[in-house]
Amino acid sequence: MTTVIRKDAERFLRELRAHYGDAWRMPRSNYLSKPDFVVIDPKSGKKTKVSFVSLDDGEVVGVVYDDLG
Repeated sequence: MTTVIRKDAERFLRELRAHYGDAWRMPRSNYLSKPDFVVIDPKSGKKTKVSFVSLDDGEVVGVVYDDLG
């Protein structure tokens, strides 16, 4: 189930990049069809879809995101 976070989207992505070595902007990724998070900037209304990408063994390897505008 998608979690909605109301926070500065750019700051949220910076924080993710600090903790995860790989963060990819992949606008048409299948990973984003059901994102883990939707970050909504309360000031600008900008939305960003964010999904965690993991291998079959469960090890988290990165984050995929896309700006919705």
